[in-house]
Amino acid sequence: MRIPPVPLVPTPETPEARASVGFKWAGDPIGKRHRIGGEPDWIQYEEVPHCSCGNQMSFYAQLDSLGDDVCLGDCGMIYVFVCWDCFETKSVLQSS
Repeated sequence: MRIPPVPLVPTPETPEARASVGFKWAGDPIGKRHRIGGEPDWIQYEEVPHCSCGNQMSFYAQLDSLGDDVCLGDCGMIYVFVCWDCFETKSVLQSS
């Protein structure tokens, strides 16, 4: 199953949360690549996991680094996958 792309926009609700979002030196689009569905924006190479039932998993979402203080490696992303047959999930982390 392919989910159509739905961009996610962080909405920090506290001063502490607002301070954790954004980069001083990283350019666009770093920190703005959060999304449910569509196709993964692989940083390195395609790395689609297989479920323990043997099926190739479906891309569900990607979560970008938030900011300088909450950075996944070198401005990396977490990719989330789901098996629509047994609802197992797995994630993959990549950074440049």
